[in-house]
Amino acid sequence: MRDQDFPAPERRIRGRRRFDDDEPQFLKRGRPTGPAPTDPDGPDPETDETCSSWDDALHGPQPHPDWLITELAAKDTELGVLKTGKEADVHLVRRGLPGTDRSCLLAAKRYRDPRHRLFHRDAGYLEGRRVRRSREMRAMTGRTAFGRQMIAGQWAAAEFAALSRLWEIGQRYGTITVPYPVQLRGTELMLEFLGDADEGRAAPRLAELRPSPAELRGLWGQLVDALVVLARAGYAHGDLSPYNLLVHAGRLALIDLPQVVDVVVNPQGREFLARDVRIVATWFAARGLPADLVDPMVLTELLCREAGLA
Repeated sequence: MRDQDFPAPERRIRGRRRFDDDEPQFLKRGRPTGPAPTDPDGPDPETDETCSSWDDALHGPQPHPDWLITELAAKDTELGVLKTGKEADVHLVRRGLPGTDRSCLLAAKRYRDPRHRLFHRDAGYLEGRRVRRSREMRAMTGRTAFGRQMIAGQWAAAEFAALSRLWEIGQRYGTITVPYPVQLRGTELMLEFLGDADEGRAAPRLAELRPSPAELRGLWGQLVDALVVLARAGYAHGDLSPYNLLVHAGRLALIDLPQVVDVVVNPQGREFLARDVRIVATWFAARGLPADLVDPMVLTELLCREAGLA
């Protein structure tokens, strides 16, 4: 990818039902319901700590952010559940260095055991994602236990790869915000926690807010910029809605990208782009933005051109 592929996009577009299938919850304080997968033996019963899994995980883009604890002596402490869903749960974890006051909060996204139901629309999303070994492809197609585990691993790996690329683009151009992907280990993805670190409270979702007209217009502009960046990178979010957009420190942040779609390879790429746009445009229009500013057909055509689909 060339740097010139991602100049700051021009804003050429001016401008109560659930949109996703997760089950949002407020942070539950106290001991988690089971051992963290970062340690097969579970947390220490006295301290609720496990050794940091940084050493045997795939790491996020370099240079690593200054706030991130990477020392192997660090300990991870489970603080509770941020969000539960049908495919994955998100836990709040504090990673700290014993004997110091250094620590950071992480969001640990853990995809469900393969015995649980995975993405109910996974066939369409997996178009264009192929594995080399025919045995593994057959297992995934047949949804065997091994195949379901592979699909879960693909969701985690796809989300990690997309977040890594988009985070690097965001660092260069500031036109898209995603949480920093800290590490990937099996079907667990650890991410930067976006929210109030002192309170352990996650940033609000767009769907939870009632922005003023000026704020609404600004958020729409940020969203258009982010979608243009996604399209130029060859992606559609694939499940975009006001429930997987956070507003943190005045910035709109995209989250929940396991089903990210390669719009060039996937034969349904244009349809995924159009659906993403239609859902968010409907939300903004329902809150007062003029119809010509949030015209989904105009924005979809722009994104298709940016992705090379026109």
